[in-house]
Amino acid sequence: MEAIALAYGLSPEGGSTGARHSTRSTESALADHLQLVRNAGATRRGYFLRAETMHGFFTYLEKNPSTSGPDISFHDMSHGESFLELAVDRFRGRGLWVLDEPESALSFAGCLSLLAVLKDLLAEGSSQVIMSTHSPVLAALPGAQILEVGPWGLRQQKWSDLDLVSNWRSFLDSPERYLRHL
Repeated sequence: MEAIALAYGLSPEGGSTGARHSTRSTESALADHLQLVRNAGATRRGYFLRAETMHGFFTYLEKNPSTSGPDISFHDMSHGESFLELAVDRFRGRGLWVLDEPESALSFAGCLSLLAVLKDLLAEGSSQVIMSTHSPVLAALPGAQILEVGPWGLRQQKWSDLDLVSNWRSFLDSPERYLRHL
């Protein structure tokens, strides 16, 4: 996800193409080997939502307010609320929206709310969402092309055939089968 964001011109620690937040460079060289193709007239707008760096990114936003005035006070919200507020506030119009495990901050209801934001964004027709997730809820994004990663590499998969969906179903049907092995 980081390499895709970097190849597109997004900040590796999260944010838009204009964000220059950097704490410690740990990026791999993979982005240097990717070639992203845009259609003629395509926007360069986009956003990278990266779970593990969002706290520092929110501080960056506070210290670098936009010309339109102070930003939303993300630090005054819960982790999940701040993720959702960022998506609602920043994910608008055409663009590339890259999300790296956003479920880490979200409850079940929060995942559903993020799905609604992404569904509306995609309904406008000229945006693309690339998301890595371990959440069967977020993997259910309508119209998504799902690529499952495993020892086999990448394979296209239907939502209902994903390992994470069958594992969650099995656990929810009988948690004691799993818990006795802990």
